[in-house]
Amino acid sequence: MLPFATKDRHHLSFIDALFEATSAVCVTGLVVVDIQSTFTLFGQIVLMVLIQIGGLGFMTVAILIALFLGKNIGLKGRLMIQESLNQLSLEGMVRLVKFVVFFTLLIEGLGAVILAIRWSSDFGFPQSIFYGIFHSISAFNNAGFDIMGGFKSITGYVGDVTVILTLSSLLIIGSIGYTVIVDLLKKKSLRKLSLHSKLVLLVTLILNVLATILIFVLEYNNPGTLGNLSFKDKLLGAFFHGVVPRTAGFNSLNMPDLTLSTQFVTMFLMFIGGGSGGTAGGIKVTTFVILILAVWTLIRGRDEVNILGKRLPNDIIFRAFSITVYSTAIVSLVIFILTITEEAPLNMILFEVISAFATVGMSLGLTTELSPVGKILISLMMFIGRVGPLTIAFALARANKKLPYKYAEEKIMIG
Repeated sequence: MLPFATKDRHHLSFIDALFEATSAVCVTGLVVVDIQSTFTLFGQIVLMVLIQIGGLGFMTVAILIALFLGKNIGLKGRLMIQESLNQLSLEGMVRLVKFVVFFTLLIEGLGAVILAIRWSSDFGFPQSIFYGIFHSISAFNNAGFDIMGGFKSITGYVGDVTVILTLSSLLIIGSIGYTVIVDLLKKKSLRKLSLHSKLVLLVTLILNVLATILIFVLEYNNPGTLGNLSFKDKLLGAFFHGVVPRTAGFNSLNMPDLTLSTQFVTMFLMFIGGGSGGTAGGIKVTTFVILILAVWTLIRGRDEVNILGKRLPNDIIFRAFSITVYSTAIVSLVIFILTITEEAPLNMILFEVISAFATVGMSLGLTTELSPVGKILISLMMFIGRVGPLTIAFALARANKKLPYKYAEEKIMIG
């Protein structure tokens, strides 16, 4: 809200500033003002720092600061790291934090160099360097913020192989999760990977391929998106739009011009999200896989969920269903409220809420038209989506101990 954070020297309103800050720290990417024309260099750097902190995670940053100050990390701190990075073991938490920071800066640095070199011919130095750093951080942390100007993001680079593949690589690496990255570097063999890593990589590949094919087919003749592009540019555009909903938020296509079927596919991808422990949002790909496997197991009349030669414990299955039910309930409630407070078509409201909850940042144009109540609700959805619906539910609920007894069992009819 500082006057020198905006170009016209008139600070943003509290609600708009809160919305932008929440969107940045929750690595979402939804904006109520145009970043390039509204914020000064100082304001853009503030957003970039918030994106970096939000992507790394508060506990990771706090532990990093403590290490710089020479403090010892006790058991409580290690337990917090374990929870924040979604780790199954308590071993090597401090080493993991150091690796996360080093790996993040390394990949973001490489991405920034490539983008800066590519954009040097368009913007010149040193502007291309800042653009490269900002968009590399935004992509790796799955934030989706851009400072190219306008609300259409990088639609002008839909056929640019360097820009599209660099941004896609950054957001995919950031979305699969640090657990998978560490596992890949340690095992150095796909066969030796943990079940979690195998599932995340396999499902991510399947979803990206299927999404690319679907969007390519659905938008092939749409003059507002892929219709007027060459075959190569259509492939690049379809691939990028198939990847970004999970959950980067960059736009290579004009969002309002998408067909309803593509909007539905995009919302489905946004709700699924990326891998656990990464910078992506959504219910996570592993949760989605567990749901599919549990339903398939029930259809086949079996009582154990098996995948890739392993059996999944029941508590993981219950947790997956709980996360999905909580997420669906929260999204549905906010959609219902926005149908009352906002004058907009249902598909735009659906898209906006799911995008906020999944920390994606895509919009059909409703963000800038939101009422104050709508902005607060969408800000709340971004926060819930980043922290996690189940985490918030557990934090608000009282710590219930297991009952020392069991009730008599009785079946009821369902379905």
